[in-house]
Amino acid sequence: MPELIKLTVGALDTNCYIIGSQGRALIIDPGAEGKKILDSLKRQGWEPHTVINTHGHADHIGANSDLKKAGARILIHNKDEEMLIKPERNLSQFTGGNLLEGPGADEKLEEGPWEWEQHRMEIIHTPGHTPGGISILWGQWLFSGDTLFAGGVGRTDLPGGNTEHLISSIREKLFTLPGEIRVFPGHGPETTIAYEADHNPVV
Repeated sequence: MPELIKLTVGALDTNCYIIGSQGRALIIDPGAEGKKILDSLKRQGWEPHTVINTHGHADHIGANSDLKKAGARILIHNKDEEMLIKPERNLSQFTGGNLLEGPGADEKLEEGPWEWEQHRMEIIHTPGHTPGGISILWGQWLFSGDTLFAGGVGRTDLPGGNTEHLISSIREKLFTLPGEIRVFPGHGPETTIAYEADHNPVV
């Protein structure tokens, strides 16, 4: 059974999720603090193998370069691909830190089944926060990026955001999943599909 670790990184307290299996790691949203992430991998004895960015904003891709140098490949939905290399798209020009101009994607994701290290998961295209935002369903785990939060949803007032698309993504794709699914968002605490479907005040 894969192991799951959550790290909180960067000025915006981004949740970076690390999943280890057979000595290799899948890293979801390494938003900042590359050394902290790599140190965690080293303690576990895991090789940095694959990075998935749920979307292309700076606070979710900031440590891509460190992980790429350590041997990981970078994956993102094709509609957010340019955000990896263009500061005006990833908004790093507004964060007061370094301008993020790469690395680019090694593989572009689309909606549908996807496999990592013989583990099967589902890539769910959930646009609204960004055009290429995704959620990742792995068994009873859903990594929702900045689409769905505990008690909230992602912002839609940034470039590329669309409120109608976001609400549709949540209602038609996420809230149709089994209620017991555990939701691991891009910021804030864990929740479940059932709880958010019943209590989220925004959707």
